[in-house]
Amino acid sequence: MTANALPATLSPNAWQAACRGLANADPVMARIIAAHPGSQLVSRGDLFTTLARAIVGQQISVKAAASVWGRLQALVKPFQATTLHQLGSDQFEGVGLSKRKIEYLGDLARAFTEQPDLAQTLQHLEDELVIARLTEIRGVGRWTAEMALIFALMRTDVLPLADLGLMKAISLRYYDGLPISLAQAKATASIWSPWRSVATWYCWRSLDPEPVDY
Repeated sequence: MTANALPATLSPNAWQAACRGLANADPVMARIIAAHPGSQLVSRGDLFTTLARAIVGQQISVKAAASVWGRLQALVKPFQATTLHQLGSDQFEGVGLSKRKIEYLGDLARAFTEQPDLAQTLQHLEDELVIARLTEIRGVGRWTAEMALIFALMRTDVLPLADLGLMKAISLRYYDGLPISLAQAKATASIWSPWRSVATWYCWRSLDPEPVDY
């Protein structure tokens, strides 16, 4: 396990330690954390599923993504790379996926089918190397790879600056809703390290009563 990797389920004591560190460093984050007690980031424990769900959620609303994801799960049983890889593109009719996303999911399934040890291999790589390996798969961009780092590999210090929800939360909570640059967002988040994944999760919570889940 790398130095900044979390176990699949962060213990309550470890989560509380991260929250204390963030709250002590940042009074705004302290208020956000205090307003959202009783839940925490938990891994699905499956890299393929997290990546597939992130691809489904690209450029559509959270509500729409959840609906499409439910139909996709109903189609692909069990939800595994080998099962998805066996499906023809015509079998996705009615799921609500674009032709491009169907192709992306097919490429993702092919990569995991041909490299059955891929998840285990990535677990031992540093964050940027994980991103480099995952973005070799068509349809997996940096944001999708960062969702995998946070929700599947449970890395502590990921800051997905391409995430619109994170940028909106930083704008609202730190800049009175004014437009912000990536440099401003990065500077604001600098005091969250080494818990930027946890802080990002709380930023999402500040926008939505339901925890973000991939």
